[in-house]
Amino acid sequence: MNDTIPQLRAYDEATLEAAFATLIEEVRSETSLLQDPESFRLHWLGRKQGRLKLISEAWLKSAPPEARKPLGIQFNRLKQEIEAALEAPAAADSAAHTEQGIDITLPGTQRAPGIAHPLLKTMEQIVQVFHNLGYSTNLGPQVESDFYNFEALNFPPNHPARDTQDTLVIANQQNRPSRDRLLMRTHTSPVQIRTMVAQAPPIRIVIPGKVHRNDAADATHSPIFHQVEGLCVDTNITFSDLKGTLDHAMKALFGSDVKTRFFPSFFPFTEPSADVQISCIFCGGKGCRKCKHSGWIELLGCGMVDPAVFAAVTKERRKLGLDDDAYDPNRITGFAFGMGVERIAMIQHGISDIGHFFSGDMRFLEQFA
Repeated sequence: MNDTIPQLRAYDEATLEAAFATLIEEVRSETSLLQDPESFRLHWLGRKQGRLKLISEAWLKSAPPEARKPLGIQFNRLKQEIEAALEAPAAADSAAHTEQGIDITLPGTQRAPGIAHPLLKTMEQIVQVFHNLGYSTNLGPQVESDFYNFEALNFPPNHPARDTQDTLVIANQQNRPSRDRLLMRTHTSPVQIRTMVAQAPPIRIVIPGKVHRNDAADATHSPIFHQVEGLCVDTNITFSDLKGTLDHAMKALFGSDVKTRFFPSFFPFTEPSADVQISCIFCGGKGCRKCKHSGWIELLGCGMVDPAVFAAVTKERRKLGLDDDAYDPNRITGFAFGMGVERIAMIQHGISDIGHFFSGDMRFLEQFA
């Protein structure tokens, strides 16, 4: 590279044109052999010792005022030529990459497709089982009133589930009537009440959704989890219908060899109530560590809808001016059930810690791709 500053003997248009043409030709000759663009840039455009800066200072000091404008025009022209020389290699590299990107002989760039979260997949499987039985899906809000979450479901005022140790209550609700106080729903059962208030029998619905309880997180508990509940209301619905429905559902989810059994239990909103167990899918009922050597795994709760629930629904429907005998317990019966989605997913996939579902760890989630 030539570091000599050329002398400028005059400032007329022809002299300026000739002087800058020589400099432009110098730039072009160096560009043809350009191997180090950074060195070229510093040589010509460096802030302290750049050739363009030195030439500008040398020529402007002795230039008469009338020559400074044409000098500035020529300097800008030279600078544009230098910048264009620097951009040329970058453009060439970009073109090379573009050609490489469309080379059909190269393997394509693959993007891993997104997948449904394992909890959503399990929830959809459960819901689909009941869709095949003629059930429809109903949804409801996660922030509920005390009436729909507790009162209409026959929870007495002093029931332990209402305690703030179990229920997450919305702040500043003290001045509201007790039935209107807001909380995070503890189950999806409020949707059962909302559906019956709005709709006369027959009803066959399944209710998937997120629920909230003030539980300490451990391997089997989480303050946020998911449920799928079901409700069937019609004439002549019996406990045998409930048993047959859930037996079919468990076989659809865990295989045709699975057996079910029912044990008496208690829930405020069903009478009689039962806990449902399935034969252990890991040991075939022989007994193992996962079933605590009993051969059975407890999975869900169920029961016949308590007449007190029908009475609460009827009272609410009367307030709305709706048919007041649609849920007469002398004519109408029904059953309800509820199951935890996390529990079923953990059994299906052999997962020992519920926290994995909410950790966001891609190493865990990619196993389900």
